Amino acid sequence: MQDKTLARRVALLNTMPLFADLPEKEIETIVQDLRLKEYGREEIIFRQGDESREVYFLLKGKVRIFTTSPSGNETSIAIFSTNDVIGELAAVDHAPRSATAKSIDAVSLLSMAQDRFLYHLETMPRFALAFIRLLSGKLRWTAAYAESIAQFDAAGRLLHIILQNTESYGRELTAGQEYIVDLGLNQTDLASMIGARREWVNRILGDWRRRGLLEFDNGVIHILDLPRAVAERDSRIEANQSESSW
Repeated sequence: MQDKTLARRVALLNTMPLFADLPEKEIETIVQDLRLKEYGREEIIFRQGDESREVYFLLKGKVRIFTTSPSGNETSIAIFSTNDVIGELAAVDHAPRSATAKSIDAVSLLSMAQDRFLYHLETMPRFALAFIRLLSGKLRWTAAYAESIAQFDAAGRLLHIILQNTESYGRELTAGQEYIVDLGLNQTDLASMIGARREWVNRILGDWRRRGLLEFDNGVIHILDLPRAVAERDSRIEANQSESSW
């Protein structure tokens, strides 16, 4: 029974990009240090400022990462889902958590203590290289997000985020045209990702619905016309430049 359980867990880790290139023996070693944790809808996994150091590997569900200002306002940073890794920065730099992680829906994840995570990085070169690739991917995403803030107006930023998440988590209905993405976010969450008011987000979503670009219903985004949605996002670059000109 133990051999079957180990084989099942090794096979599961093999599907995750961070572990996919590791020899089976190394994965078997890593498996021993993983603990399953489960969270219900809208539960805190870790909180901004916490001194916890665990690293988490997502098996299913979605997690929202956000920061909270001294006045209590939330700014959503990103959404993570199956096969993603969260909490790794605190494990590496020993600093308090820089943001809060909160489940959007039911979440299952594997946790690893900081000391074991660092041990595996030090003793498994392929694991360390895979981790560097993961950090590089997150850095590229952060750079793209920063660029979107500089390039687009608020409407463009919102559509840019929607399209990014459609690419990552969307379900194709019609190739190149129609997609569904269930982020589990409400309009307040979307507003916090772009620094806008919920009422404004409601108006722009209503406008896009009337124009046949997309629909938003209880956290589910239905992209009706992907090429037009992309064109609309790109047109917001010109709108932003116009707004900032003398």
